[in-house]
This record gives sequence, structure tokens and C-alpha cells, in this order.
Amino acid sequence: MQTNPTYSSLVAVGDSFTEGMSDLLPDGSYRGWADLLAGRMAAVTPGFRYANLAVRGKLIQQIVDEQVDVAAAMQPDVITLVGGLNDTLRPKCDMVRVRDLLTEAVERLAPSCKQLVLMHSPGRQGPVQARFRPRMEELFTVIDELAGRHGAVVVDLYGAASLSDQRMWDVDRLHLTAEGHRRVCEAVWQTLGYDPEDTEWRTPLPATVPPPWLARRIADVRFTRQYLLPWIGRRLTGRSSGDGLPPKRPDLLPYEH
Repeated sequence: MQTNPTYSSLVAVGDSFTEGMSDLLPDGSYRGWADLLAGRMAAVTPGFRYANLAVRGKLIQQIVDEQVDVAAAMQPDVITLVGGLNDTLRPKCDMVRVRDLLTEAVERLAPSCKQLVLMHSPGRQGPVQARFRPRMEELFTVIDELAGRHGAVVVDLYGAASLSDQRMWDVDRLHLTAEGHRRVCEAVWQTLGYDPEDTEWRTPLPATVPPPWLARRIADVRFTRQYLLPWIGRRLTGRSSGDGLPPKRPDLLPYEH
């Protein structure tokens, strides 16, 4: 990986993680690590262009069908691909199919850019994470193998203790806070070869006194009612939170802050 590269364009491919949930802006839109990364890259490269094709809730089949060819046709310097995690969180998940689709995506994207970026997605501490951990780690093994074969780089967010801290996650327990997205941006920035702006992004947050038992139970009830039950309902009816939504930033255009 070169030091202080001069990449002139970035296309982000993926789901809600790349769309930027839950890094909420005052106007109700989401920012997220990919937007932050584009801003940094634009600051050092005049005329920098950026597209973000991500849509929340997308499975790897949908990412392949709807985003991969579009991204490849743009021929950007950098493509980031994060997908497959939504599949692993489904009650029934065919990991062989996920592997084959992710392989297809990488094989189509890698030749179309100067640098393909893959990731081990971050994982939140807790019982839900523990349940799906074997699938996630199987997915990450596939990602490592694909990166080795196709010259991609891998950003290991899963191994970063700071991002497993529950305080880095929004109340829906599925998406990172603004601080979490900032740290992901820093991780990708450094992996691409830029000089670090935060050498301590992996450092865990300082320890604090846990909330009282009653406060934790109230939070659990709120989470179940507002987020978990609707999520289960969508799974049972075959719906997605991203149904009908367009890509976040569909055209490869000059980035403006």
C-alpha cells in the first residue's frame, strides 16, 4: 500500500452500514463513515469524485444485482464493498451461497478499480452477537481469502475493541453512533495509506459505572418494542427497511462539503 496516495474517486457499495445509519444529521439524513472518508479524500485531492450506492437492509444477492455492475462501470480509483452481514443475521442463512455471491462481487469489482477495500464488520458485545458470531467469522474468512486472491485490502473492524463497546452503538443495537462511524472512517483512511489523524481509534473507551439494573431493563423493553419486533416482522413478511429507497448518492460526482 502506497503512502499518502492520490486517489481521485471513491464508490461505496453495501447496506445500512455504508449508507451511514445511525450517524444522523440535523436534516434527518445520514452521514456515516463513507461520507466522512470522501470528505477527507476530497480535501487532499482537487476534483475528487464520490458515489455511494448503499441502501439499508440489502442482502448480498441484492448488492450483486443492483450495485456491483453500476460501481464497476464507474471505473473509480477506490471501491469499498461491505456486504453479507445482513444475510448472516437471518434465522436461515446459506453460507455457501453467501460465499459464492461475495466471490462474484469481488471478481467483478476488483478489475474495475485501482484499489478494492473489503472489511470485517464491527460486532457489538451482547447475546445476539454471540449467537451469530460463527457465521460472521466464517464470512470474514471468505473475505480474507478473496482479498488475497484479488489484491484487495481488508479493514479489520471486528478485531477493534473500541468498536465492540456497547456505547459505540445506537439504541437500535444494529448501527454505529457518529463516533463509531468516525473511527471506521479513520480505519479505512489509514488502510488506504494516508497519514493517521487518530492513532488511537482502536483504543477502548474509558470504563464507566454500568447503568442501574432497572434502567437496563427499561432500555431492553424499549429496544424490543421499537426495534426488535419490527425487525422480526420484516423478516417474517419478506420486507426490508430499504424497500423502495434509492441509492444514497447514485452518481459519481465531485464531492462538496
